[in-house]
Amino acid sequence: MTHVRAGAGRNIKNAMGNSERFKLIPSVYAFFIQDGKILLSRRFQTEFEDGNYGLPAGHADGRETFREALQREVREEVGILIDLNNAELILTMHRWCGDHERVDFFFRVERWDGEAQNKEPDKCDDISWFPLEQLPVNTIPYIRKAINCYLQGESYCEFDWGR
Repeated sequence: MTHVRAGAGRNIKNAMGNSERFKLIPSVYAFFIQDGKILLSRRFQTEFEDGNYGLPAGHADGRETFREALQREVREEVGILIDLNNAELILTMHRWCGDHERVDFFFRVERWDGEAQNKEPDKCDDISWFPLEQLPVNTIPYIRKAINCYLQGESYCEFDWGR
């Protein structure tokens, strides 16, 4: 007897009535930690969480691994060079964003080359190190949750599902 999981391989109908596969948007984030402090950047003129602190981060562009996406984004945003083997996945977050879902991959980078500098002044107006236990009041809420999960040793969390 062959068993087939219900819905396996089936397309779902979206709100527009079109059949398409369910999709998630993957994002990657870097935890640079030294001397009990974490590197954060304040968003500026991005139309998303402007004025609030987040981590060096970005979206995977496709045809790149998540570590490669992290390496690219970190170089583009803060000018730090990382070895792919020095990026350890420490947290996965499944996040609801009001009208879509995201999956966020948080990596701790143990060793890197270079000093953090603002390479995207049109999108960021401050890059600073903050004590892990004293994050700025204006830290993006899901970033604060990710940092707290890291401090508690959690490797998976969910955010803003309101259930």
